Amino acid sequence: MQTVIAFIVIFGALVFFHELGHLIFAKRAGILCREFAIGFGPKVFSYKKNETTYTIRLLPLGGFVRMAGEDPEMIELKAGHRVGLVLGENEKIKKIILNNKDRYPNIRVIEVEKADLEHRLYIRGYEEDEEQLKTFDISKEAVFVEDGVETQIAPWDRQFASKSLPQRALAIFAGPLFNFVLAFFIFVLVGLLQGVPTNDPVLGNLTEDGAAKESGLQKNDIVRSIDGNEITTWEDIVSIIQKHPGDELRFNVERDGTMEEIPVTPKPQEIEGKEIGIIGVHSPVEKSPLKVVTNSGQQTYEWTKMIFVLLGKLVSGEFSIDALSGPVGIYQSTDVVAKSGIFYLMRWAAILSINLGIMNLLPIPALDGGRLMFFAVEAVRGKPIDRQMEGMVHFIGFALLMVLMLVVTWNDIQRFFL
Repeated sequence: MQTVIAFIVIFGALVFFHELGHLIFAKRAGILCREFAIGFGPKVFSYKKNETTYTIRLLPLGGFVRMAGEDPEMIELKAGHRVGLVLGENEKIKKIILNNKDRYPNIRVIEVEKADLEHRLYIRGYEEDEEQLKTFDISKEAVFVEDGVETQIAPWDRQFASKSLPQRALAIFAGPLFNFVLAFFIFVLVGLLQGVPTNDPVLGNLTEDGAAKESGLQKNDIVRSIDGNEITTWEDIVSIIQKHPGDELRFNVERDGTMEEIPVTPKPQEIEGKEIGIIGVHSPVEKSPLKVVTNSGQQTYEWTKMIFVLLGKLVSGEFSIDALSGPVGIYQSTDVVAKSGIFYLMRWAAILSINLGIMNLLPIPALDGGRLMFFAVEAVRGKPIDRQMEGMVHFIGFALLMVLMLVVTWNDIQRFFL
């Protein structure tokens, strides 16, 4: 149960911040955002505030922000349609009733002759039992009402396609960007709570069964030399210890202003087929805000670089597709990390967030990177690519991604359960 909760919280946070990036910058550009969703499939939870419906859906496979104009508008008024109109104080239409008109007293029922719901915002038609053609202006915040459900209209200036290329690109890029921002702040939080390593030659916490504690070394001892070799950094300590598994080393340490010589024998440990020495001591840490921020930025950069290197190896064939992990593999890894403690779990969440940001930036159709690639082509051509063609490319890309997800998930199941 602990792993399930940890997985749901981590997954939810990563998707939430990713989609929050899209939402914030889309709204800043003036785009009507109809829905902010975590997951896909049937709705489990729904809450509407202002123009946007916030939903949690059944299948935990991602999320989306549904922006007006990305898909064809759902409702179109054509000549001959009979609709009910609810007018506001300024005599502009605020509600367009599509059915069940008898539930709305005092509405104006008209037969539509012509309507423009995007640019000029009007409906022209004939009221019941009247022969005079009338024109009604539509409020920019007007809604359709069908089966009691209200759907706000999307004038052209509120649609995704109406915005400038930089505005559209930023609304898409903001999703992956927020994943990097989330990772950075997780590293900052861990650093403030736990501290960040320093390179000073000072002993940090000692493990109970380690050679350091058994020999008499103490936390905060300053190591001045080991076997006559001058020590100036923590890396010097680690380097000498690792090279001498099972060999007695003489530590000269400064403790409370006095020098002491303490013999220590590193215990042998095999790592990746190589035997090294360890004494069971952690590096010193500090909680300086400046140091924490700097270290968090460095960790974000290092993990980003490492993931790109691994992707390069995957493309070059050094790694096979079997090395990839899907939701099952991530769940299993989360289970292992969760048993190591909350700080390890938080770091794992940061690494997953960076990974999600990078994956979404890859120039693959249906992902954010694929959409940014189309924007780049638009910038070069000076005009957008045909929307139907782009939609088809994204559809094919999404289908291929689903196939890849199934293959990776099957590999995970075989690896962990069969």
